Amino acid sequence: EYDRGVNTFTPEGRILQIEYAINAIGLGSTAVGVTTPHGVILGVERRLSSPLMDPESVEKMFKLDDHMGCAMSGLTCDARTLVDYAREKTTDHRFNFNEDATVASVTQFICDIVINFGESGKGSNKKKMSRPYGVALLVAGVDDHGPALFHTDPSGTFVQFKAKAIGSATDGAQDILDKGYHQSMTFEEGENLVVNTLKQVMEEKINKTNVELAIIPTSSRKWTLYDADKVQTILDRI
Repeated sequence: EYDRGVNTFTPEGRILQIEYAINAIGLGSTAVGVTTPHGVILGVERRLSSPLMDPESVEKMFKLDDHMGCAMSGLTCDARTLVDYAREKTTDHRFNFNEDATVASVTQFICDIVINFGESGKGSNKKKMSRPYGVALLVAGVDDHGPALFHTDPSGTFVQFKAKAIGSATDGAQDILDKGYHQSMTFEEGENLVVNTLKQVMEEKINKTNVELAIIPTSSRKWTLYDADKVQTILDRI
């Protein structure tokens, strides 16, 4: 009876609808993020349910601004909604303050939207979600504070990580990251760690079409999505 309302606590202090949304993320593609002193690397598994699918049409990573982006696991439609909100936030911030929004502030804004599910009332022209968002994000970027990586979940909680995995293979991938990460790693070592982690936890054999990689180097502060040839170069390296 306690899972009928999205804002109803159980006697044990749990909100079951949020727990169900987190379970949905556990069915999604695996995504990995790693920070280094030289920038941030994101990698995500592309699941192709048919050989006739165009791999480029399966979007699991999104640019939020020139200096930041995100990888997702869970419901893609929910991720796109949050990405649209975040892009509006970064654009408004630059227009109003003539500077880039920080990664932390954009992540906070996303989580403010996430926790607003089920609310009703006047004062907003945007329709609120009637259920929790079934998506987790790895928000990554480089700002005046340096490289940053944040994890968000359907409860509206966000935490900063040096290396983080989400999705169906979270436990195994996080264990690999815990053992392989060190704070002084080079950018190339970070790329290798991301790809090697995905390689070990993906059900299908990794190749240049079923994995997606993006970087934000500290030198340029520019979000760059790798093409298939660049992904293959890293695969050959490891």
